[in-house]
Amino acid sequence: MSLTSASSLPAPATAGFELPADALADAHQRPFGLYIHVPFCATRCGYCDFNTYTAGELGTSASPQSWLDALRKELAHAGEMMATAPGGQPKVETIFVGGGTPSLLGGQGLADVMGAVRNSFTLADGAEVTTESNPESTSPQFFAELLGAGYTRVSLGMQSAAQHVLKVLERTHTPGRAVAAAQEARAAGFNHVNLDLIYGTPGERDEDLDASLDAVLAAGVDHVSAYALIVEDGTAMARKVRRGELPAPDDDVLASRYERIDERLGAAGLHWYEVSNWAAGDDARCRHNLGYWDGGNWWGAGPGAHSHVGGVRWWNVKHPARYADQLAEGELPVGGSETLAADEAHLERIMLTARLRSGLKVADLSAAEQRVAQQFVADSLLSDRGDRLVLTDRGRLLADAVVRDIVTAS
Repeated sequence: MSLTSASSLPAPATAGFELPADALADAHQRPFGLYIHVPFCATRCGYCDFNTYTAGELGTSASPQSWLDALRKELAHAGEMMATAPGGQPKVETIFVGGGTPSLLGGQGLADVMGAVRNSFTLADGAEVTTESNPESTSPQFFAELLGAGYTRVSLGMQSAAQHVLKVLERTHTPGRAVAAAQEARAAGFNHVNLDLIYGTPGERDEDLDASLDAVLAAGVDHVSAYALIVEDGTAMARKVRRGELPAPDDDVLASRYERIDERLGAAGLHWYEVSNWAAGDDARCRHNLGYWDGGNWWGAGPGAHSHVGGVRWWNVKHPARYADQLAEGELPVGGSETLAADEAHLERIMLTARLRSGLKVADLSAAEQRVAQQFVADSLLSDRGDRLVLTDRGRLLADAVVRDIVTAS
């Protein structure tokens, strides 16, 4: 699919939302990234609560072309707004194209997305450019087109190597296709390829997880993300659990599966750097996600995308048609915004950095928080590294509880 460029762009939207000057004051002291949300999916997976739409759900109200036209307008305004920062527009360190299913756009469509970015922003040397992809909508030609368009990293949704697990998740790809796609990406010249796993799906057995890990390791990727299944309200899976058609995920099983994943990946040279992410080395880590966790700035473009710059957070309207209509009317499609108070920013920083292998800075904690953290050190849930506190192997299993107790210390 080719999403053809418009010969000329309208002036950037200027009505409505604006960033205050103080939010842009340190724009050059933090990494700046772009997140681009592609809201299209071929089918809706039963566990997914992301802002995505099938063709049947959208009808004629929106299309990839109308989405791209609107995206260009939003990026044009984003570029102009970020250019008002002291020292001018910061260069883009990372780009992450997510969804939804970006690969439904095809290689040329994703190249058009990069063209839209370059029309409004300058990429830093060595910028990381990632796109998510569904294995079923990829091919050797697709990966070659991505590489030619400037993408440096591919993230493939695998979830499981077991057909019956994929069926419960309502995933459409065949079990072996994810590994084949990863190998095709590597053969095309991608040095950085991620595979996503979901563990703890109802009906998943120990041998199913081992088969998935065998497949991941056979693919030769340098990054793995593994997430415990969460049954989100409003999803088809949640309705099945509520009706008793599926059991809810078991916390003890989830803990056991996590330990197995960490053991197998660690033995193969992929080590955790965030609770749910493993990489073969520092250069294999996802720099875009590290920007989120380390308090960087990013502009989220596309329907429902979230942004953060200098303590100001905002989010776009969700529906693709409304998103496009507001931009066509000369307005940014902002659905809401908030400015983080100092205590909110403090709590958020603890919640995010605690999940990283680099750990919490002791200096960032209040006296009360330090006392609670030291109790977790005594309980072997945190490791005291002098100026930092890092989750132990056991602590990672209880990461949410550890963080909750620290941030609620009085």
